[in-house]
Order: sequence, then C-alpha cells, then structure tokens
Amino acid sequence: QVQLLESGGGLAQAGGSLRLSCAVSGRTLSSYHMGWFRQTPGKEREFVASIRWSDGRPQFAESVKGRFIISRGNAVNTLFLHMNSLKPEDTAVYYCAARLATSSRYGNWGQGTQVIVSS
Repeated sequence: QVQLLESGGGLAQAGGSLRLSCAVSGRTLSSYHMGWFRQTPGKEREFVASIRWSDGRPQFAESVKGRFIISRGNAVNTLFLHMNSLKPEDTAVYYCAARLATSSRYGNWGQGTQVIVSS
C-alpha cells in the first residue's frame, strides 16, 4: 500500500509561486505513475500533472502547461509540483495520487493541501 502525504500549500499572490511536496512511502515507485489533481467546491476533481516515476516523463493539463513543473526526488521518494505564474483560478485543494503503470485508475490518494491565490 502506498501512503501519500502532501505539504506546501498556502496563500500566494497572483503571479507568484508555490511548491507542493508529496512524501511517498510503502512501495518502490519504479512501477508507478504519480499525479497531482485539484478540486474546488462543487466541481469534480481535475487532473493537473503526472510523472512516470521510472523515467520522469511528465504530462500536464492544458490549463497549467508552461507554468507548472512536476518532478521527483528519487533519493527520498518525494513528488513535487512547482507552481509558477499562479492565477486565482489555480485556487483549489491539491491532491497527490499514485497508480500502477499497468492501471488507468489512481488508487492511492493523499489528504490534500489547500492552495489559495489572491488577485
């Protein structure tokens, strides 16, 4: 079982930056994809970015492409989301998630961390 713990959320001004971290434990991640999702009240959770742990190949939602960077720290099994040029519409609870590379479903989730971007 993979355990995920997010940190790094908070308040930022529009145009600013934040870095989210997700500490991962419980499994070797070479067979996993790790992702970041976000959710605002009344809306469905949406995909933000993902990374294939074995080779670092990233994917991004169009809404964050060019602004957000997803990376991994192999030595300490930590997932990062570097959020730059923040917009008020980036305000959400951000979740870290994990899925096996052989599955299309993210089966492990963190508890979420709040990001608020003020205009």
